[in-house]
Amino acid sequence: MGLFDFVKGIGKKNTAPAEQQPAAPAAPAEPSAQEMANKLLGHIKSLGLPITGLSVNYNGKTDLATIKGQVQSQADREKIVLAVGNIDHVAQVDDQMTVATPEPESKFYTVKSGDTLSKISKEFYGDANQYNKIFEANRPLLKDADDIFPGQVLRIPA
Repeated sequence: MGLFDFVKGIGKKNTAPAEQQPAAPAAPAEPSAQEMANKLLGHIKSLGLPITGLSVNYNGKTDLATIKGQVQSQADREKIVLAVGNIDHVAQVDDQMTVATPEPESKFYTVKSGDTLSKISKEFYGDANQYNKIFEANRPLLKDADDIFPGQVLRIPA
């Protein structure tokens, strides 16, 4: 899919445990590139999305996360990109994943202040009651239909 831009500093704080936490005397205010890569790896795994050969690299100077691995569906690929991109400290995601069964890409939408899933649904589908389609397309990233925030990027299925 390529390179995706996100708004740095407004995403959710990554509280997932790091995949391989090295022993450190004191945690700095800003995570190191390796710590951030480990946290992103742990976050992706915590979602339970099927991916093989997963690896994550993070460049702290450019706030770029690079994701490699193979997924079964385009939807899983997009969810992983969004899961990483909607985290604080990530400004770009370089998607180097492959998809076993290629499918058309979804549209992406950046949430604005005052948006609701119903309002977004009305804009894309002409029907506010189709909001559940957007909610389901973004699970497990969203736990609740009201759990969206300005700057967050969502998948909008066809």
